[in-house]
Amino acid sequence: MTVRLARLYCVESPGVVTIAAMHGNSVPDTYVYVTEEGVTRHYADGSVDALAWEDVVEVRIAGESDAEILYILLDRDGQGCVVPRSATDAAFLTRLRYLPDFDVDRLSAAVDSADDSAVVVWRSPEPPSALPDLEYD
Repeated sequence: MTVRLARLYCVESPGVVTIAAMHGNSVPDTYVYVTEEGVTRHYADGSVDALAWEDVVEVRIAGESDAEILYILLDRDGQGCVVPRSATDAAFLTRLRYLPDFDVDRLSAAVDSADDSAVVVWRSPEPPSALPDLEYD
């Protein structure tokens, strides 16, 4: 299963908490930055997926045929950031635990049984607010 979500604009932040490269690859094809503001994945081709923590409304776990586990973070529009397990570290998992009512046991069970389908392991307990009606001149 290949999961690639729309790219989002990312502003680099000076408060980078962690940088994790994909393990086992001398020239990694992706880097994941976890900050207090959000998570960003930089690809070798220069493209970027990013999502602010305050915009995360759903976390999914999925597997791929090559046994890579993917953490899929989505915003209310279905856009987000796909983070390979091999590119994560303790800071990423610790930050997930700060999501309201996040269940670590549910996450562990989903990771242990991941396959080609995506499993929702967390949804925001608050309903998403509607976008404001903007008037254009």
